[in-house]
Amino acid sequence: MGEQQKMTLAEEVVKLLEEDELTVTTAESCTGGLVAARLVDVPGVSEVFKQGFITYSNKAKRKLLNVKKTTLKEVGAVSEKTAREMAKGAILASGADAAIATTGIAGPDGGTEEKPVGLVYIAVSVRGQMYVEEHHFEGDRTEVRESTVQAALALLKKGLEETAVE
Repeated sequence: MGEQQKMTLAEEVVKLLEEDELTVTTAESCTGGLVAARLVDVPGVSEVFKQGFITYSNKAKRKLLNVKKTTLKEVGAVSEKTAREMAKGAILASGADAAIATTGIAGPDGGTEEKPVGLVYIAVSVRGQMYVEEHHFEGDRTEVRESTVQAALALLKKGLEETAVE
């Protein structure tokens, strides 16, 4: 994937947010701020981007995004439930209209048979609708993180299009 394609998707998302007069926030674990960075690469994003949370540790997820301790204990940081709680918490903490949350195992270490390297959960909340995807990305750490960014932006775009008010 070329840099131009990445920017095009980010630009499309920013344009949709601007058209709908919505704001967005990010809550990132495995991507470490890359989703926010991709959005901030787009000129004029200041009108729609509220803030980004990088919550790599479980403690940060609990403190900043109000992810439940029981969720982290029962299903772990890399789970659909945690991704949902991260997105919900980011909206509550920032006051944004939409949120993107990413959590996963980028590698090269940290994977298990149950949760292998490349397993990622992405949650997007738009206008009260929650969208969650599970992905199994191939490649090294950088490739997994870049694939996650692209999938996260694509999921936000889908959410914005599906919930658009005519």
